Amino acid sequence: MTLIVTPVPVLSDNYAWILRDSTDGTIAVVDPGEAAPVERALADGGRLDLILLTHHHADHTGGVEALRARFGAKVAGPASEAYRMPAFDLALNDGDAIAVGSVRGEVRATPGHANGHLSYILFDEPAPLLFSGDALFSLGCGRIIEGTAEQLHESLHRYDDLPDTTQVYAGHEYTAGNARFALSEDSDNVALKARAAEVERLRAAGRPTLPITLGEERATNPFLRAPDAAAFAGLRARKDRF
Repeated sequence: MTLIVTPVPVLSDNYAWILRDSTDGTIAVVDPGEAAPVERALADGGRLDLILLTHHHADHTGGVEALRARFGAKVAGPASEAYRMPAFDLALNDGDAIAVGSVRGEVRATPGHANGHLSYILFDEPAPLLFSGDALFSLGCGRIIEGTAEQLHESLHRYDDLPDTTQVYAGHEYTAGNARFALSEDSDNVALKARAAEVERLRAAGRPTLPITLGEERATNPFLRAPDAAAFAGLRARKDRF
């Protein structure tokens, strides 16, 4: 694997993800909701080259200006959200190419939670890395704030061409709560029960539940398993009341 990915807990339950290219030293961060924890994580190298933003919400962007001022990092994010986000050096649209050091990737529009939401896919070896922001969570998905259930359902299926080995890095540590809801919907799912037990062990040890493979999510996440948009919308409504 060329990219070394480190979770940085920020705020109450967010993750910023630091990516280091082991071949050329490039360092990027995805969704720095606050600056200080990221700065501490970077203290050994004193370098930050790129900030990737998935959407405009403050818990994903709050640290941008301080990090840019300290490190001179370039900022990239959704072009359609530029009017309500920190100034971009790279305004990105669906299908655009991106890179972190030597690792190439692409941008995919994944609206539903936020209108301009983007996901970032980096084609590292041996498996791609998916930074899904607040579109896809482990055992869950984002709340529908600006879009529709149909949009978010379609967005999650924009990952369908990615292999099961894809590593999913989401924007929040919501997995334990998501597991409880998922079990209420799919209590006979053996893979889900095993994942829920694993999540309980990880959280008891103070460890992140991410990354997780996309294959495991396909086997356990009720939102990825919904047969159509109507079923998805019903699930999302029940989760909102859970």
